[in-house]
Amino acid sequence: MAEEKKITLSLSRPTDVKKPLGLSDSKVRQSFSHGKSKVVTVEVKKKRTPLKTSNASSAPELGKVGNLTSEEVETRIKALKVAIKENKEQEELRLKQEEENRRIAEEAAKKAQEEARKREEEQKLAEAKKAEEKVEEIVIPEEKGTEEVREVSRKRTFGNIKLNEEDHHHKFAQHKNFKQFRDIDDEEFTVKSNSNKKAPAVKRDIKELKGRYNGGNSKISIYNALDDDTEKVRSLSSIKRARQKNKFVAKDHEDVKVIKEVILPETISVQELSSRMAVRAGDVIKALMKMGVMATVNQIIDADTAELVVMEFGHKVKRVSDSDIEIGLKKEDTAADLVSRPPVVTIMGHVDHGKTSLLDALRKTDVALKEAGGITQGIGAYQVMMKDGRKITFIDTPGHAAFTEMRSRGANITDVVVLVVAADDGVKDQTIEAIHHAKAAGVPIVVAINKIDKHGVNPDNVRKELLNHEVIVESFGGDVIDVEISAKAGINLEKLEEAILLQAEVLDLKANPNRSAEGVVIESKVEKGLGPVATVLINKGTLRIGDIFVSGNVFGRVRSIRDDRRVKLQELTPGMPGEITGFNGSTVPGDDFVVVEDEAKAREVANYRDRKKREQSWVVSSHTTFEQMFSKYEANEKLDILSVIVKADVQGSSEAICSSLQKLANDEVAVKILHSGIGEITESDVALARASNALILGFNVRANMQARDQILRDKIQVRYYSIIYDLIDDIKALLSGMLTPDIKEKVLGSAEVRQTFDISKFGRIAGCMVLDGIIKRGAKARLIRDGKVIHTVDIKSVRKQKDDVKEVKSGFECGISLENYNDIHVGDIIECFELEEVARQL
Repeated sequence: MAEEKKITLSLSRPTDVKKPLGLSDSKVRQSFSHGKSKVVTVEVKKKRTPLKTSNASSAPELGKVGNLTSEEVETRIKALKVAIKENKEQEELRLKQEEENRRIAEEAAKKAQEEARKREEEQKLAEAKKAEEKVEEIVIPEEKGTEEVREVSRKRTFGNIKLNEEDHHHKFAQHKNFKQFRDIDDEEFTVKSNSNKKAPAVKRDIKELKGRYNGGNSKISIYNALDDDTEKVRSLSSIKRARQKNKFVAKDHEDVKVIKEVILPETISVQELSSRMAVRAGDVIKALMKMGVMATVNQIIDADTAELVVMEFGHKVKRVSDSDIEIGLKKEDTAADLVSRPPVVTIMGHVDHGKTSLLDALRKTDVALKEAGGITQGIGAYQVMMKDGRKITFIDTPGHAAFTEMRSRGANITDVVVLVVAADDGVKDQTIEAIHHAKAAGVPIVVAINKIDKHGVNPDNVRKELLNHEVIVESFGGDVIDVEISAKAGINLEKLEEAILLQAEVLDLKANPNRSAEGVVIESKVEKGLGPVATVLINKGTLRIGDIFVSGNVFGRVRSIRDDRRVKLQELTPGMPGEITGFNGSTVPGDDFVVVEDEAKAREVANYRDRKKREQSWVVSSHTTFEQMFSKYEANEKLDILSVIVKADVQGSSEAICSSLQKLANDEVAVKILHSGIGEITESDVALARASNALILGFNVRANMQARDQILRDKIQVRYYSIIYDLIDDIKALLSGMLTPDIKEKVLGSAEVRQTFDISKFGRIAGCMVLDGIIKRGAKARLIRDGKVIHTVDIKSVRKQKDDVKEVKSGFECGISLENYNDIHVGDIIECFELEEVARQL
């Protein structure tokens, strides 16, 4: 190893400096202005001097640099030059390769573009040739066969130039489409004879054909190709025409029109009609214009017009009605799916005959004491468990005359009717009405003769009275079961239950519980916090929480189910009543209740029913208006209207009140029900009453806080009732006050004219003798002559002697002056009378 030496490096100092700073000077003393000094160590880093490759001759002069000798430095410089040269060659090679690749890609793109252009030109030329060229088929006479070809002078047309056969050989060979002919491999050529038989198709090697004719005069024509002893072929143009024809046939086959069955409702828009026919809306509008109907895209047309349009486009028509949406809503059950269900029993009868008390005794509850006035004013549904585990569903109906619709509805949804007749009261009006409802519904009757515990009652009298209405009990030889009971004392209640179950066994009541539920709405109301609530009786299937249903013109989803004791249930089975929540509006008692598969179906059915209901109400209201208008015109009298707003707790009560109020009308007065509903009296009801000057009737409901303030502020008349006959009596009294009072005539007396006096100041004065009664000043008088009434006039004054008096009694003489009448003769009778107004009653 070479000996290490110290090298002193100059730090840019001139050569005349005494001692340059080098590696040996590693410590330096620093002096400060305040007299102190400090020794510090200085580390000097050696500066690298790069080798200059551009001047290789100066390398030996540098001597040793660092730890490297001059020979090592030179060797490294040479290796560096070789590496730089190799890198440069590789870079040039890479650039050449990229240039070559780019050139090849450009040539390929240019070649592809040229080929595409050539194909386009060839296609255009082929189409031009097809349009201009007319090729005749070659016919080979059958008698000469295929070996001999008759020489026929043929002419071909290229453009507007006609050529003979020899010219055609040369022109066809020079034609541009000759290249296409040469490129065809394994084509089929057919030869047609002049007979009906076709020559067999022959496959020929076109390459062999080209070689045969190219070896001669290097020209080929269709006649040279056909001039063969064994085979005759079709021309190229004939083949092309056949191909083109096949294409057109395939295209026409693809464009065959599809005939659709278009469903047409009662009304349809032009846009919807075009969509169902898969035709542009503009074409449909054109067809309508041809028929004289000017319609836009969104305009509605009737089904007859739409049917003509559909037939115009060649489609089939299927007419449907809006009511078809209800088809399939209710489903029928098979006999194998039916199982027994509890009977539905309706308790009917006259008011205060003990219907609710009987039901209380069966249910061991006390409902009658909770009813206002002791009478039932709504339909209640309950289910009672017998001792043997069997169930009976009871429906309690009101007996008041106003609840006719409720009794009718109860008879229609029941299996058995229990007719309650009080033994001490007998058959009454509502008893007879209940019998008619039961017979109209076609349900059996069980007669319960109640109150037999009272002293001195005779149940046979009830049986005899029932005979007058074609109700013949078993004891009188009929088929109607009768039971003597006492609801209050609990006598013979078990016999009544056995009679009901016996009738149920005869009827063989069955239903399918394993299906979607169907039922009927018994009663509906609005509860605070729950919204519309309806009492529903299930006839078929099982109703569960979450089921989607439609009832009348409302729909919804079952949110909760409660029984008559307000206990929450998860489901309702056939013959079971319950309170349902989840309606989107108030339903009407008597409406059907059907569970559907989805909400869209329920909404469509409800909207259709609501639309039909509104249309029907418009027709009815128009009819009533015209009747009233013509009756007023003919009678020439004014009809007094009492406008009312009815709010009740349940829908059945509201219905009964409205029906009863409308029956109070006559030719002079009538009740106009502006609005009827269920629930509390709200601000909107008060606003309607203020605008129409109407009376608000609240039945078992009250006004809310906001409505009460508005009632006091606007001084609206509101009357609250809890008993229906009190409400009807008050309205009847109001209508009676609106009636024009009757005018009655009261005769006061009569006087005979004995002498007449003419006074210029007073006119003619009649001196009379009062025959009977009194003659009163200011009363009316009739002047009777020879038994005929001559004139009726007021008495102007009465004088007794010279005094003007108020009245003159019988037996006295007086002077009578009549108002503006002087034709008084001796012997006339003056009859004095008054008119009195007498109030009328409905």
